[in-house]
Amino acid sequence: MTPVPQTQEDVVAAHNVPQNAFRVLVTGFGPFLHYEENPSWLAVKPLQNIVLHTNENIPRILPLPSATSSNLAPIPDEGILDGTKPRPIHVTTLKIPVTYDAVLSTVPGLHARPPILPAGSPAECARPPASNYDFIFHIGVAGRGPLRMERQAHKLGYHMKDATGKLAPVVRHSAKDFSRRDGARYETSPDEITTDIDVTRLVHDLKRSGIDQIYTSMDAGHYLCDFIYYCSLEVKRASKPYEKRRNTQVLFLHCPPVSLPLSTEEVTDAIKRIVVWVCNEQQLLDVKEDAAAGGTAASSGPATGGATGAVGVTVGASAPAHVAA
Repeated sequence: MTPVPQTQEDVVAAHNVPQNAFRVLVTGFGPFLHYEENPSWLAVKPLQNIVLHTNENIPRILPLPSATSSNLAPIPDEGILDGTKPRPIHVTTLKIPVTYDAVLSTVPGLHARPPILPAGSPAECARPPASNYDFIFHIGVAGRGPLRMERQAHKLGYHMKDATGKLAPVVRHSAKDFSRRDGARYETSPDEITTDIDVTRLVHDLKRSGIDQIYTSMDAGHYLCDFIYYCSLEVKRASKPYEKRRNTQVLFLHCPPVSLPLSTEEVTDAIKRIVVWVCNEQQLLDVKEDAAAGGTAASSGPATGGATGAVGVTVGASAPAHVAA
């Protein structure tokens, strides 16, 4: 794997979260099988309370003239909504036991408003945001090979026991049928849910930046990785189905065992790059929405020239299964 460029970062105390920061929660898994310390958690835990920053190449957006304004009148410079100013990204990390019960009891709280971290969470976990996390990123270990960016999660087909020897709860489709999943809460949920994040473009951009050991996947493994991904996507989907941007973005990444072929440090660097990419996308969408509404970006002051709901971009942007937990 080509070395990943170092991402600009700081480490802050849990009570010093920047006020305008994107809030990101990254989860890894606890021990299971022969892993006394899960490779996913080894890669995640160094990220506790780090502050990353969005890139400076977020496109600048300017409102188009309204129907009542002159199409010939120039738009003054102060009318440009400057979304290029980097925003901080604060990361909180959380270790999840490799059990179906732990996932079922933890995930709904992570998507609550405000989020609820499980009892006994480490003191170094920053207080959750007042509304919701902007991005929840789940990491789990798979077999040897490249990183796998999962595009969708599955409701059914969980036939493997967790770290405590328990199976997933049963979902009944009828009085005669049942399939193992997460009980009554999900009986009316779709069989598959796909993330809102453009995984194909994300992986393409990562490869262009030098992270070549990564590809997309449609099979998260029908074990705890798939299970937490489905629960997280479904809680997000059911909570505010008409507010996709303002809802938490959810994604899952499979990493290999340590040094098969990627080191823990390489996986950690890839996680950071993905976090920045997702937050860049959210910042760009915020700027576009502000322009469409005739509003202003946080750093730019009032816009002039009016808006009709359209925006113009003035600066281009980048355009075999294994047991997994």
